[in-house]
Amino acid sequence: MIIEPRIKGFLCTTAHPVGCAQEVLQQIAYVKKKGPIKNGPSRVLIIGASGGYGMASRISAAFGSEASTVGVFYERPAQKKRTASPGWYKSAAFSREAANNGLYVGNINGDAYSNEVKKQTVELIKRDLDKVDMVVYSLAAPQRTLPDGTVFRSVLKPIGRPFSGVTIDINTSKIRPVSLEPASENEITETVKVMGGEDWELWIKTLMEGGALAEGCITTNYTYLGSEVTWPIYNHGTIGKAKEDLDRAARFINAQLSSLGGTARVAVMKGLLTSASSAIPGMALYLSLLYKVMKEAGSHEDCIQQTTRLFSSKLFGEGDLVTDDAGRIRMDEWELAEDIQSYVSRNWLKVTESNLRELTDFTGYQKAFLQLHGFGFQDIDYLADVSPSVAMTLVG
Repeated sequence: MIIEPRIKGFLCTTAHPVGCAQEVLQQIAYVKKKGPIKNGPSRVLIIGASGGYGMASRISAAFGSEASTVGVFYERPAQKKRTASPGWYKSAAFSREAANNGLYVGNINGDAYSNEVKKQTVELIKRDLDKVDMVVYSLAAPQRTLPDGTVFRSVLKPIGRPFSGVTIDINTSKIRPVSLEPASENEITETVKVMGGEDWELWIKTLMEGGALAEGCITTNYTYLGSEVTWPIYNHGTIGKAKEDLDRAARFINAQLSSLGGTARVAVMKGLLTSASSAIPGMALYLSLLYKVMKEAGSHEDCIQQTTRLFSSKLFGEGDLVTDDAGRIRMDEWELAEDIQSYVSRNWLKVTESNLRELTDFTGYQKAFLQLHGFGFQDIDYLADVSPSVAMTLVG
């Protein structure tokens, strides 16, 4: 079948298997070109491994450090004429390339919040790897179901006061106003339950009790703080409360890991278009401005560049690890540079539909959105007939 992008709002309901594989191959090529990560991890568990920073972490570990990797994700295979999800195609492509390079791959497709998947993961690690020396938690989901069946749902809302801003339609490039009422206390609580640090804690507890963590194990969780222009909806909103909870969880996990000589770190990453960030009001404008000024400054990084630099120069780099006052690793220092943020703030209220392409890199933003789903790569024939069905070996 010929697969085309079908975009509804901030969602693309189709994915291209060849294009998704191409993105993975490009990331692998980047890591190989950068060379080996000295003193890198050898056995890594990635929770939320099928896209964005999770997939990039898996590639950095496998192809930068020759690590055996276990990936946990919740993705949809193709069904009849319906394409698989992008994460399915990307995980399948990674698995093929890793196996071709003689690297161990273990894939578990299921609800990472569940006790069953946690138990299954421990069993897989004990059977095939004995222990892991790194755990990356990079899970982004709209809701979380507890073992007793209770469902919590996250919301993207401000706290305390309404939010008014704009969003840019990915298809038409039209700038549209967006207004959100403040979140209720229950909505704040539920968002923290879904996107905060509790499940990270449960994963580490389960892995420790199962004897699946090696001495000196490192665990990381990714967060984003953003700049002042995005704080009303992000840092000062429901997402911000959830991200604050990661700092609390990191302190708790550090205490848990002390018996193993292990550490837990929250890493603050730069703003990038991911499946999760594309849904946040205001981020399309902010990222389009950010992409333009950072690309011109030569400081723009994508997911694979960020995770590879995190591994090689921070987590496993030589010398003492530098953190902020909250103990977080800062990978957003180039984004928050004074000249970068000055450009964003000066133009934040100036962007119109007539100057959108001049003041921002919305063209690059659109391209990044399409490539998330396997579209927009120049060397792929999108008129070719391709099968949506791609096989992948799963555990269980």
